Formats: sequence, structure tokens, C-alpha cells
Amino acid sequence: MKGPLFYSKILLFGEYGIIKDSKGLSIPYNFYNGALKVDENPSEETIKSNRGLKRFAGYLEELQQKDPNLVKFDLETLNKDIERGMYFDSSIPQGYGVGSSGALVAAIYDEYAENKITVLENLTRDKLLKLKKIFGEMESFFHGKSSGLDPLNSYLSIPILINSQDNIEPTGIPSQTENGKGAVFLLDSGSIGETAPMVQIFMENMKQEPFRKMIKTQFIKHTDACVDDFLQGDVKSLFGNIKKLSHIVLDNFKPMIPAQFHKLWQRGIDTNDYYLKLCGSGGGGYILGFTEDIDKAKEALKDYRLEIVYNF
Repeated sequence: MKGPLFYSKILLFGEYGIIKDSKGLSIPYNFYNGALKVDENPSEETIKSNRGLKRFAGYLEELQQKDPNLVKFDLETLNKDIERGMYFDSSIPQGYGVGSSGALVAAIYDEYAENKITVLENLTRDKLLKLKKIFGEMESFFHGKSSGLDPLNSYLSIPILINSQDNIEPTGIPSQTENGKGAVFLLDSGSIGETAPMVQIFMENMKQEPFRKMIKTQFIKHTDACVDDFLQGDVKSLFGNIKKLSHIVLDNFKPMIPAQFHKLWQRGIDTNDYYLKLCGSGGGGYILGFTEDIDKAKEALKDYRLEIVYNF
């Protein structure tokens, strides 16, 4: 048995903001993927994944009992497959902000949900929101609270524009420029980030009036502008807004940026060689970078591993 591949994703814009109704833009990242599999000779890693699936199946059973109208699974087949040693074979790094649990959720829904909404049908807004709600409940098993966007992106494998929490739509993004000097890249922080504690810090900060005001008047404003600029292909305006966003994040989201990257973050803003922003919830994993000149950025960041995601 080998199921279809589900890809990782990158939330280009909207981390934390989408919790408070900013815009967001999420794109599939086909460099990493995962699929459900059964092997004759399981490795230690495989056995660990299989155990995780067993716990997840128990959670899905509870979810189905709690909200039978939301989603029904063929739990009998799922449990049989888990007994046979099924696991999630994935190249997606965990705790890196590129949607490792999202791909798993998408794969389980695709294989075991009854009356599932398929990618091939006419995806109305209602269907998208229903999928997002199902995926949010499923992925909560991993994160405590999930928007459902990562699995949605992985399941549909198309860019998704988030206008607000209850207004999402598939979107097209400008096609990449083959030899463009501008680029979006991933920078490996070398450590794993945990989503739940980071979201907890954000929620605590939101209780403070100055932080709330900053989110509303600065963070969301520039996030929304970045999404609009990116979709319209207005590169000049985009980089102006990304620079401001990078600055706001450095000033207000320090706990989400690994300490050894604070200076590097500031250097990008000072030199304009690159701008850094959070990839997912931060705290480790990948950091997202934007540059108008990839050669300059590579030189400035030569001690780090960069992966190019998109070329302007």
C-alpha cells in the first residue's frame, strides 16, 4: 500500500495575523512531501509514526462521536491498516513551520473520510470553509488549536488567499521569473520550533493594550499590504512593506525569533540585502527570507543553508 503524495506548505504572509483576521497567503511547497505507507520491514522511525497514528485514530473516533455532523471516517479500515503497520512516510521536517502535521491530516482525510469533499468538484466558499473546519478539528490533535489552513493547502495543493477567518479562496500567484534576481527563501535556524508555546505567548501578549494596538495598526496593515503587492506583482511596493514588517516583528515578536538570529535580522534591515520574517509560529525551524538580489543575500548569509522557494 502507498497513498498519494501530500506536499508541505509555506504561509508567505499572515502568521499570527490571521488569528486576528489579517489577510494571509499560503502556497504549496513541493520540495517536501509525505504519503501513507505499509512496509514489510518496519524501522524504528516507522514504528514511532505508527504509534502516533494509533493515538490519532483514537482522537478521530472521539471527534466523530462529539460532532457526528462534521465528519465521519471509515474507522474500521483505518484501525485495520494501523494494525498492519501503516505509517506516514514523510520528508517534511517536523517543527519547521512547513506543515508536517498538515500533510498527514490531509492524507488521512483523503483516504478514510466518508462523503469527502474532493479536489475535483466545484469548490464553493462553503465547501472550502467546511474543509477548513474539519481540518482545524483534526489538526488540533497536534497543536492544541489549529486554523486548518495547513492541511487545506496540502489537500488542495493550490495557493490559498485568506481574506479573513471566514473568507478564503483559491488564488493564482504571479508566475515565477526563471532568472529573476529577487527571491523568497527559507533559512534553516538549525533548531525545532514548538507551535503551542509560541501561540500561547502571542495570546498572553494580546491581553496588553499596546500590543493589541500594534497588531491592529501596524502588523495587520503591513501584512495585508504585502499580500496585495505579492498578488499584483508590485515588487517595489512589496519590498517596502516587507522591510516594515520585518522591523515590526523584530521589535515585537522577539521570543519567536531564536536569540542567535536577532543581529542577523537587524543586519538585513540595515543593509537591505535581505529581509527576514517568521515562517509559521517561529521559535525555531525555518525563517522566511525575501531579497531583491539573491546573490547579495547568499553572500551575506553564506554561513547558513538557504533554500529558494520562489523567484521574482
